[in-house]
Amino acid sequence: MRTLAINYAAAFQALPGMVALLTPDLVYADANEEFLRVSGRRRLDVVGRYLFDVFPDNPDDPGATGMRNLEASLRRVLNTGERDTMALQRYDLEDPDRPGEWETRYWSPVNAPVHGPGGKVVLLVHRVEEVTELIRARGGPGGNRGRVLEAELYTRARELQELNDRLRRAHAREREVALALQEAMLPAPRQLGHHRAAVRYRPAVGALNVCGDWYDLVDLVGGHRLGVSVGDVVGHGLSAAGVMGQLRSALSAASRVAEGPAQALNVLGRYANVVDGAESATAVTTFVDFDRHTVTYSSAGHPPPALVHADGRVEFLDRATDPPLDAHPDPGPRPQAETTFTSGATLVLYTDGLIERRDEDIDTGLARLARSLSRHRVADPETLADTVLLELLPPGGATDDTALIVVRL
Repeated sequence: MRTLAINYAAAFQALPGMVALLTPDLVYADANEEFLRVSGRRRLDVVGRYLFDVFPDNPDDPGATGMRNLEASLRRVLNTGERDTMALQRYDLEDPDRPGEWETRYWSPVNAPVHGPGGKVVLLVHRVEEVTELIRARGGPGGNRGRVLEAELYTRARELQELNDRLRRAHAREREVALALQEAMLPAPRQLGHHRAAVRYRPAVGALNVCGDWYDLVDLVGGHRLGVSVGDVVGHGLSAAGVMGQLRSALSAASRVAEGPAQALNVLGRYANVVDGAESATAVTTFVDFDRHTVTYSSAGHPPPALVHADGRVEFLDRATDPPLDAHPDPGPRPQAETTFTSGATLVLYTDGLIERRDEDIDTGLARLARSLSRHRVADPETLADTVLLELLPPGGATDDTALIVVRL
């Protein structure tokens, strides 16, 4: 079957609604015929000009908020890469044939991103539907009902817009607090001491998607040994941050006295059963013995650590996997396995935000991680950590938290 060649420029101009394209600097790149007709503007009045030079607020209305609300919506689309539907807006237009005379107009706008090859927002689609006549017609000819409905809808729309703005500011404040709490509870890079290791934490994109993941490194008693662990708490925000702090501290303490990682996770599982919010939390811990050149490990429902051997082979430590921490009220012994390494190998622990993608099998993410680790295995831990994050995380940021630990053995 022959593929039909589509003239997208012609299709854009023929769209039945009002649609314009804006650059990230809010300059008109194009506008379709319906947009120009309804707004009463010519193409040369619009294309190549800054949005708010073409459509400023009504200077005779001190309470006008159209510019502020529209710019805030467009900035959100640029920052999040997601569509934003606005509440009903009053946005008066100056009559192009009678300068200084403004017409009261009502609009229902939707703004959406156009992503480039790297995932960056390269254009904004601004679609708007005029609802002025719809509001006024409800009152009938000569009646007051239309004006009352117009005022009521506008008032409710402004209240909704203000409520959304307050919610966004509140969410932003909670995110800042949660990030500060996360930073305070996780070990700083200087605490790595003499170990050749790098740690990274990347919060998820979004107002509250933060603080579910954690990591820890513990010098163990008896010989040249190191405990390395990561975990993931279901949920986000301050509540998840609090649970994360409790579980991390409990595992850190248990690791210092446990005979092995399985026993440490067994203690943590019992503790998780009495911590509200620890439902379905996962963790994996490894005990590295530098004298014996062994890595002993145990996992509670967590993605497997990766051991990158000096020859480039990547071994996923998946032979000791058990359900999440609180799966059983009185859990029995957890499984434990051991593997060996030679000097120059690299141990990598991470959380699922690094490898999981929607509509993609987890094995695909694991294979992607293995290729990246093998390709850059000779890099120092700091460089390797940055490179892995750069190659595996989406350009616009992940939708889940990501913790990463890289230890050169």
